[in-house]
Amino acid sequence: MKARVFVILKSGVLDPQGAAIGTALAGMGFDGVESVRQGKVFEIEMSGTDRAAAQERLDTMCRRLLANTVIEDYSIELG
Repeated sequence: MKARVFVILKSGVLDPQGAAIGTALAGMGFDGVESVRQGKVFEIEMSGTDRAAAQERLDTMCRRLLANTVIEDYSIELG
């Protein structure tokens, strides 16, 4: 089973890297970009076919290692 985990800073947490990317895009002539938030994507392959168990394991992985839940939100996409 394949999964993708998306991790991004919570709204209200300063994102200097996202701001720098936004500035660079504007400097390159990309108009209309109002803001950029930078994040991480983890692609994880897991054994088994039980989607509920996989979701639970991935949630635990996120809370324990992949995301700093004080400042980051995460979402899980099972494929």
